[in-house]
Amino acid sequence: MEQAMAYAWGYLAAGLGAGLVVLGAGYGIGKLAASAMEASGRQPEALGQIRTSMLIAAALIEGATFFALAICIILATK
Repeated sequence: MEQAMAYAWGYLAAGLGAGLVVLGAGYGIGKLAASAMEASGRQPEALGQIRTSMLIAAALIEGATFFALAICIILATK
């Protein structure tokens, strides 16, 4: 019974961790896109550089998100 309860708590923690990771990544990418749109509205001639910087930053956020989700999955199945 205690073993099953420990697994249940592990699954709950992994699920909550994954949810927090996804919420944080969504918030970060949303702020990034909003800032990029504002910057491109202020300086339309710099749109290419802004877009490149935004895509690189979004890729880094997504990479960290996938890493954190993989950790949550590994902890849930352990």
